[in-house]
Amino acid sequence: MHLLSPSILTADLLRVGQAIEFINQSQADWIHIDVMDGLFVPNISFGFPLIEAVKKASVKPLDVHLMIVEPERYIERFRKSGADILTIHYEASRHLHRSIQSIHAEGMKAGVALNPHTPVEVLTDILPFIDMVLVMSVNPGFGGQKFIGHTYRKLLRLKSMISEINPDVLIQVDGGVDLSNFRQLIEAGVDVLVAGNAVFGAASPIDTICKLKAEV
Repeated sequence: MHLLSPSILTADLLRVGQAIEFINQSQADWIHIDVMDGLFVPNISFGFPLIEAVKKASVKPLDVHLMIVEPERYIERFRKSGADILTIHYEASRHLHRSIQSIHAEGMKAGVALNPHTPVEVLTDILPFIDMVLVMSVNPGFGGQKFIGHTYRKLLRLKSMISEINPDVLIQVDGGVDLSNFRQLIEAGVDVLVAGNAVFGAASPIDTICKLKAEV
């Protein structure tokens, strides 16, 4: 059964508490939190105070995606703020293996994210050491973007690599995920769906979560 991690990036920021409450009561598995610094991506989003507040209110694991430069500087701080899964970008980490070791040493699951232009083959030597790969299916930085169709072929290549190197690694996809494409994504090998606008822009977010969690 695939997992669902609603992204609060597109939630009504004046009602984040209500968003966390309904996620708690839903079939969603994790809460996805995008952290942006305005340098790695052209946007600035959530920081430590919000993550700490979400952690206090949430009964779901926090799935924290860092879109920041030098993520290794903040690994311990994100653990203290409440991250359960910490994902850093291949493109942003100069010493990726060391950073993954640091994430695990803090007791968190470790993920590596890839921008749309980055081939999955760069992960060959890091797959034995990580828990998840996050494939960006839009250019990172903003919610509500259109899904990049090339992602399906990328996912199939990644799934083949994982099967050979480390079958325990989860595949997560983030960007443009909605009711029109989630089944095809699952069929392409995705284990974890990140959905933001599809959930929080829906007339009935709870109903949308139920549909996104449906068996394929």
